[in-house]
Amino acid sequence: MTVTALFLADAEPETRGLLEEQLPRDGFQLVGAGVPFDLVLATDGEVLDRFVDRAPVIVLGRLEADVIDRVRAFRRGCDDYVVQPFDYQELVERIRAVLRRSKPRELAVVVAPPVRIDTRTRDVRVAGARVQLAQKEYELLLRLAREPERVFTKAELLREVWDYRVVGRTRTLDSHASRLRRKLRAAGSPVELVDNVWGVGYRLLGVP
Repeated sequence: MTVTALFLADAEPETRGLLEEQLPRDGFQLVGAGVPFDLVLATDGEVLDRFVDRAPVIVLGRLEADVIDRVRAFRRGCDDYVVQPFDYQELVERIRAVLRRSKPRELAVVVAPPVRIDTRTRDVRVAGARVQLAQKEYELLLRLAREPERVFTKAELLREVWDYRVVGRTRTLDSHASRLRRKLRAAGSPVELVDNVWGVGYRLLGVP
């Protein structure tokens, strides 16, 4: 299982405290410099050179920063620039936007035998047979099929498919997973799909 790892460089205590409290609720984990990370939040443009070759960087600039500071940061390789004080939810969306741009382009056709999904036409087939799915069933299957052997936690899937920010007690995921499993089985899948990993979450392909 993976989470989006962020490294926060040289932040003031107030900013660090806010982000340490809020970011995990939105599916991010703050990590130290000694472990791999997916994106850097840098409060000082002078540290850019240490990170631009390792991960995307968003600079959290000081209020007194002017256009020259911002231009200099972009020229040195930052991917976005946000002036403090910032709106937290806007920062989250900017983080997600930078991460989307930095990811390899996703394939239009996703194949995880016996499942084949054409994302251009939303055509879903199992062992060659077409399957009609509701909107969220389709989105859940697509998410699982992109990494068919990975176990996704329930919290991850609720955030990514249903946009839940805070995950409480809900049967939404379980009920959709159950219906999706039945439809795939009815379509003629030769193997059991949408495997429930007890106490953790779901994966598309179970252990043979």
